[in-house]
Amino acid sequence: MKKIEAIIKPFKLEDVKEALVAVGIEGMTVSEVKGYGRQQGHSELYRGAEYVVEFIPKVKIEIFVSTDEYADLAIKAISEAGKTGKIGDGKIFVSTVDYVLRIRTGEENEEAL
Repeated sequence: MKKIEAIIKPFKLEDVKEALVAVGIEGMTVSEVKGYGRQQGHSELYRGAEYVVEFIPKVKIEIFVSTDEYADLAIKAISEAGKTGKIGDGKIFVSTVDYVLRIRTGEENEEAL
């Protein structure tokens, strides 16, 4: 089992969601987050005054899949649908999940997904 976390630009969320559903991945958790990478924030003008935005608004998607094949499909779908080609497109992180328990039914591991 794998956990896939993706940090993307907020306006790409719907495209990424549609791409994931198209490859058979329906469940996900989405959080609004802030952060920065190599761009180290940016400057903006507001009413004639310049100020620095240190943390850029992003969206974090978390997905759990049962097989490496689904992980590969999810990674491809996210990277293609989330790409703009500009700085700040985001990152995808993949980690191994040792155990899952569905609280309501007591199902474990793959059956719980």
